[in-house]
Amino acid sequence: MTDFAARRTVMVDTQVRPNDVTKFPIIEAMLTVPREQYVPVSAREAAYVGGNVDLGQGRVVFEPRTLSKLLDALDVQPTDHVLVVGAGLGYSSAVIARMAASVVGVEDRADFVGAAGATAGGNVTFTQAALADGAPMSGPFDRILIEGGVEAVPTALLAQLREGGRIGAIFMDGALGICRIGYKIDGSVNWRFSFNAAAPVLPGFEARKGFRL
Repeated sequence: MTDFAARRTVMVDTQVRPNDVTKFPIIEAMLTVPREQYVPVSAREAAYVGGNVDLGQGRVVFEPRTLSKLLDALDVQPTDHVLVVGAGLGYSSAVIARMAASVVGVEDRADFVGAAGATAGGNVTFTQAALADGAPMSGPFDRILIEGGVEAVPTALLAQLREGGRIGAIFMDGALGICRIGYKIDGSVNWRFSFNAAAPVLPGFEARKGFRL
């Protein structure tokens, strides 16, 4: 029988701590949440290997390095109300739920919402909607995590971020990506570079293509 608990420890010791993520709430959450339960059954043996886990149709579970560094930069607090856009099967939401007061996961796929809801804890809810729409009826949010690549972030989603809050996203330019953290100050979101990462661009987060002759 596979010892997934041991694999979680190795994951944290080789993919999280060496990337300068040392905050106890992140470490504790990633040591505790069984990542193998939030990926397709066919991918469970690869759940703790470095790299994004493919969920199909251009969707992924972020690799442990990317997720942990995003959470570190977002600085999730115990009183925070958090939105996860592109929640997939619920792994990142489950991790954040151990760090925050409440989590809302948004998915556009009914099968993902059903699977994620079946394993959700008491402070996590999932809703089916277009990813770019977010969850306006449940906001505003102290932190927003976009679990997938973006070329642009819709203003409707940025409007759901509370003043003083933070949003994390991976901005893709072809195959290259940069994680940026947005800080909402005086009603505007200012983006700052955080680290390099990559993920498929989520539907609804493509940049508008300009007209060319």
